[in-house]
Amino acid sequence: MTATEPPGVEIRPGVEIRKLKVHADARGAVFEPLEPALLAGWRNVHTVISQPGAVRGNHRHGRGTELTAVLGPALVRYRIGAMIEERHVPAGEVWRFAFAPGTAHAFKNTGATPVVLVSFNTELHDPDRADVERDELIAP
Repeated sequence: MTATEPPGVEIRPGVEIRKLKVHADARGAVFEPLEPALLAGWRNVHTVISQPGAVRGNHRHGRGTELTAVLGPALVRYRIGAMIEERHVPAGEVWRFAFAPGTAHAFKNTGATPVVLVSFNTELHDPDRADVERDELIAP
């Protein structure tokens, strides 16, 4: 982390990681995956409910930037050039990952209950012209 980055932010080539604020009580938890200044420019949003042990992602996007908020516990693994790095999102915390085009990424639910992923992409979802290439980082 450099001196100009706020606490809870990590910048890597092709990846930005930010810990988000979670408001939790006996009813559950609420988090905002994007602050108002970032709402414009996204062309796709989708929510994933991932079962215990399930792996999602294992791909990269050639054109689109993808931003994913992960409610832990989860393993997040990504490839920066030839290097593979990973982060463990603790239970009850939400971390946001922004992946630049070409950065492979994968998510694994490491807990005993479902976890939530909220993803935004700068490209429309078009099954006939998919912006996704498989890159296995976590074995299913």
